[in-house]
Amino acid sequence: MVRYAVGLPNVGEFGDPQVLTELGVAAEEHGWDGVFLWDHLLYHDRDWPVVNPTVVLSAIAARTRRVRIGALMAALPRRRVQTVAKESATLDLLSGGRLVFGAGLGSMDAEYAEFGEDPDLKRRAARLDEGLADLTRLWAELPPAPAQRPRIPVWCPGRWPVRAGFRRAARWDGAMPTFHEYGRERPVPAAEFARVVDFLGEQRGSLDGFDIALEGRAADGLVEAYAEAGMTWWVEAMGWWRGGVADARATIAAGPPR
Repeated sequence: MVRYAVGLPNVGEFGDPQVLTELGVAAEEHGWDGVFLWDHLLYHDRDWPVVNPTVVLSAIAARTRRVRIGALMAALPRRRVQTVAKESATLDLLSGGRLVFGAGLGSMDAEYAEFGEDPDLKRRAARLDEGLADLTRLWAELPPAPAQRPRIPVWCPGRWPVRAGFRRAARWDGAMPTFHEYGRERPVPAAEFARVVDFLGEQRGSLDGFDIALEGRAADGLVEAYAEAGMTWWVEAMGWWRGGVADARATIAAGPPR
């Protein structure tokens, strides 16, 4: 079964906590299954506002009862893991066990370098693996524990055809692929997405209970083909490049592309 979420930036026109909370609440009201936010400290245009996704997700959690929530993907290597453990466990309790913990390297070197952190990708990857191990340990050791058992589900990204991120994701609970050759204006062909699914299956031995999320635009007409290839979550991408907040409101109100 495929579930349907809205994917919202936390920057620019969307860098307003009240707007994001409004959109998250509307998503539940109109039948969507999840609300996922970006995670940034700053953005390429330094005049754009950037809001904290954890704070906004807390507001959405307090005003909804059903939708899954999460930041896709939180840059864990630039955070103190004990703080993340406490924030995420608290948010999972607040939401009644609806949190997905997405964890990646972060897409902007400046979010490390400009705050005195090492932006080297190999070091970030090592810190991500260490951080995930510490995070799951702290969820078990630091009361109160998260609501979900055995733990909050962890999803990791990968950028195909590079395999490293997908090997990491296969060790956890879900994957969210992106692609070097495809993006906003050029949707990935279903056959190429299926190669990622096959690779994840090879790494895990079985995809039972494992989520594979894909972000894109339903209007491209490929959602059903992706579902047939193994997608379990469709994330409808929203942003300034496709009409901004006004378009997001209209897309959310139209309901998921079931």
